[in-house]
Amino acid sequence: MGDTTPESSGPPPQVMQQDNPTFSFVVPTEFVELPSQGKFYIEGHPLHNEESIEIRHMTAKEEDLLTSRTLLKKGIAIERLLKNIIVNRAIDPYSLLVGDRNAIIIAARTSGYGNIYTTQITCPACSASQEYSFDLNEASVYTGERASEMDVTATDDGTYEVWLPRLETNVVFRLLTGYDEKKLTGNTKQARANLTDHAITTQLSNMLVGVNGSTDPKMLKLLVENMPSADARYLRQAYKLTSPNVDLTQLFACQECDHEQEMEVPLTADFFWPDR
Repeated sequence: MGDTTPESSGPPPQVMQQDNPTFSFVVPTEFVELPSQGKFYIEGHPLHNEESIEIRHMTAKEEDLLTSRTLLKKGIAIERLLKNIIVNRAIDPYSLLVGDRNAIIIAARTSGYGNIYTTQITCPACSASQEYSFDLNEASVYTGERASEMDVTATDDGTYEVWLPRLETNVVFRLLTGYDEKKLTGNTKQARANLTDHAITTQLSNMLVGVNGSTDPKMLKLLVENMPSADARYLRQAYKLTSPNVDLTQLFACQECDHEQEMEVPLTADFFWPDR
């Protein structure tokens, strides 16, 4: 009818409204920088080549999820949180790379409970246990630029090649997603029930997709089971330098012995439950 107001190309605003039409407000959102910069998602994924993701700020509804005994027991409280706060409903939280998931979780915690994170720390020098506060605003985004230090090379299909020095073997690995984390967590619980722990070999099995040009699962299983510890450690380090993530390394200063060292901020139960 002659309205010349341009249509918005962005997602619809997240409006919450009660029966009273005079009471309404827009739920705050923010854009979180993705450590992956969207480079590692296949074409067709909603985050393909996207450098950021829009999330809603946490509300009392999300706090209900984080305190639900049922969800906590099933180990899916964080997944429900991610599903609720990601604005684009087409994005499957499990499909996100681990580093991108971490970035979203840290941003959600900061908006919900503030940037100061206080938790119990055991001093590596004197073993004294103490409360220590970290500033989440000091976290930095790591995009995997140091992978070249270990001669890691990218392939055309989004995987990576690296040479294992002891076995003198070329292997191909991929970056892990939320689905892989879920599988690793499930295997860990099963291992504890069976009084065995295969965390390292399970991680390697999920990472590796090729060896000397072969993708045969039997060959990969044989490699994992017979890989020298030095090569296994080398591969895990190569993966760490390749994987985009949020760097939470900060200075820790012991209140008892004055020992100081750089320490990765531990994400304990206090992270989302500061008053529990």
